[in-house]
Amino acid sequence: MSSGLRQTFVIARRDFLSIVATPTFLLFLLAPLFMLGFGLVGGLGASALDGDGSDNIVIAVVSPADAALLHAADAQMHRDYPGKSGIYRLETVVAGANPEKQARILAKKDDKNVYSALFGTLERPVIIEQNEGGLSGRYLASLAEMAVRAKADGSMRPLVQPEYQDLGSGANVGVTRKALGFGATFIIFMLTLLTAGQTVSTLAEEKANKVIEILAAAAPLESIFAGKVVAMLGVAVLFISFWLVVGIAGSLAAVAIFADQASLAATSAAGSAGAFNLADFAPAIGFPAFLGLGVIYFLLAFLLLGSVFLGIGALASSMREIQMLSLPITIFQVAMFGLGSAAANNPGTTLATVAQIIPFSSPFAMAARGATDPAIWPHLIAIVWQGLWVALVLWLAVKLFRFGVLKSGPGWRLFRKRTR
Repeated sequence: MSSGLRQTFVIARRDFLSIVATPTFLLFLLAPLFMLGFGLVGGLGASALDGDGSDNIVIAVVSPADAALLHAADAQMHRDYPGKSGIYRLETVVAGANPEKQARILAKKDDKNVYSALFGTLERPVIIEQNEGGLSGRYLASLAEMAVRAKADGSMRPLVQPEYQDLGSGANVGVTRKALGFGATFIIFMLTLLTAGQTVSTLAEEKANKVIEILAAAAPLESIFAGKVVAMLGVAVLFISFWLVVGIAGSLAAVAIFADQASLAATSAAGSAGAFNLADFAPAIGFPAFLGLGVIYFLLAFLLLGSVFLGIGALASSMREIQMLSLPITIFQVAMFGLGSAAANNPGTTLATVAQIIPFSSPFAMAARGATDPAIWPHLIAIVWQGLWVALVLWLAVKLFRFGVLKSGPGWRLFRKRTR
């Protein structure tokens, strides 16, 4: 093993142990639990505010006979759309001398969440909407039309009796593969967001207590920077491995506990939807290659973004500056994720090609490409391309640190002049 490579691994082992062997690493390891808890609290709050839709009211100011027809139409609508049965709740009011005034007063009542109000005849209704062009007004218009049809033939019986048939899982292979590509992009983004951003503060403490100067005297800066990135990569792999083991153990426990219910559900699903075919949900490149490339692209995304963050953080002179850098770093990560997501949803387009070429979005876009394109050779080129950018970014980070912080070195010349 060469001296530079050996020094890189020495630095990596030192940093890895200094991070893992601290109580704060446990908080970092359990960070997903806190995120899940906050997500649950936010979801419960949103569901409490939104409710089940039963308080979303539409009002009709009509005669008693028309009110009966509207309620019959509303009931038929709920039977036809069972998943949407709680979106709007119809209330009827007997029309008086001034139905328009009644409708406007009812639409503005503070104690009810009224979306639309109807008055006039069913043949020519007038609908007042809180949001112009909204669904609630169209819903009232549909009820009025159904009521008029029922009044004409004396029955609310549907004129059409459709037969519903399953299209089959194989018909949605393209949509499924796009979803797999987006899923790979999202997972890589979340993992890099949780782990790669930590490298921005790696050198802060060592710069403050002058340890970095001692390290720079004992080893090349290239080995120091590469070692620190490799150490953070080891921390990320440990983090992912821990939660992978927890997920597998939890899945096995759930299967053991609910084995009977799962068997019954699988049998019922197979009976109603036909035999399950895993090939219908497989990525174009195959599951083994897809998962393997996903791991490789995560490693490259981490090394690439980690090298950028390490170089930026190495120039910061205080924790305050590092905290100020966190926002643009996060914005940059989200922008690259957005570009990769667009490539996943539009495979084969110019946008997807651009996302695959840009080095910082390339890992996301190429991971998604494996779901829709069976070719292997583009991935080999992309891996080499991204690896070159990792080396280039590390080299630039070392240059910036050497001349911006240590104030040493021959300058920014790529080629030194030979002196005789």
